[in-house]
Amino acid sequence: MDKQRLLAIAKRFGTPSFVFDESALAARMLAIKEIVGGSVHLCYSIKANPFLIPAMRTLCELLEVCSPGELEICEALHVDPGTVLFSGVNKTEEDIDRAMDAGVTRFTAESPLHVELLHAAAKARGRVYPVLLRLTAGSQFGMDESDLLSFIRRREEYPFLDFAGIHYFSGTQRAKLDKDQRRELVMLAGLIDRLKTEYGFICRKIEYGPGLYFPYFAHEDHTDTLAPIRELAPDLKELAKKCELTIEMGRFFASACGTYLTAVADTKTNKGTNYAILDGGMHHVNYLGGMMGMRVPVIDHLPGPAHGDETEADWALCGSLCTTADVLVRQIPLAGLARGDVLAFRSIGAYSVTEGPALFLSRNMPRIILANDEGERLVRDTIHASAINQPNIK
Repeated sequence: MDKQRLLAIAKRFGTPSFVFDESALAARMLAIKEIVGGSVHLCYSIKANPFLIPAMRTLCELLEVCSPGELEICEALHVDPGTVLFSGVNKTEEDIDRAMDAGVTRFTAESPLHVELLHAAAKARGRVYPVLLRLTAGSQFGMDESDLLSFIRRREEYPFLDFAGIHYFSGTQRAKLDKDQRRELVMLAGLIDRLKTEYGFICRKIEYGPGLYFPYFAHEDHTDTLAPIRELAPDLKELAKKCELTIEMGRFFASACGTYLTAVADTKTNKGTNYAILDGGMHHVNYLGGMMGMRVPVIDHLPGPAHGDETEADWALCGSLCTTADVLVRQIPLAGLARGDVLAFRSIGAYSVTEGPALFLSRNMPRIILANDEGERLVRDTIHASAINQPNIK
């Protein structure tokens, strides 16, 4: 999305605002589909950005939901429950009942408790539900291999669960394909063979999160952000020969389609440092690896009517919160920065919209705009955080 259109959006809708480009998202997803081919399926983890669900439900086979709240969002948007994979580390009996009653038929089990709860709920409904057993990568997520193998060995004890395969995810923003993802794919291929040889179990499905790297910062190479999936595609296709393979991602899919618009509210120079105070801040902006403003994301300067002279100077970009932590960028050269100018933070389509401490200091939550080739539409207006933070006392 070019600077002129972004500036027009800022003038029309105001700042701070998130703009998510559905056309750019569709182009990226179609390119990914072409790269991996028809043998590899796509699953979008909606925690990355639930505002992209309307577009993503037509671009992916599955949507991963990790909480009751995310399921409610899908229901409100009339998402086909047959396309929902209900995941998450904390599933309660109530959560599972609610999901099954909503028509969800696909689940992951991250612990022995999950298996028992899923089986009890399935038995109560008199039907068999497919379940993916999540293998841990060494964190709180998933279950130990010994537990997973125990369920495979005792699968006849769970007649209302169809152990369809394995779910595996170990991390995000991983750039070393040979060290990480390729080793994992070899491991998963070996596990498939082992399950067949030792347990007579046919692993029909693998849900794999490769956690591919996306470049957020100005010093990184942005010439081909699809390079990681291109490099890994042959390995993915090889595993897909053994079973139905679905790759699950959020950040890699969605990051490129988002822009955060925030206006310069004030400028000053304190002890030789130029400060620009923005109407947004760290309660909205959260780039993984940002390191307290030490790494500079890709930012476009959109001058306003009071644009100053073209003298370039170094600026510290700080937000609206009364905390020294609210520094988005500690030093960036900008020419003629003035009050009323708009700064467009690029590649912010994933996580920032929900991950920042939006309620801190009761600052208003930003508007959300969806854009495509036909225009823009406001899908969430400003939310007054003060109403959420206010005690209900009479």
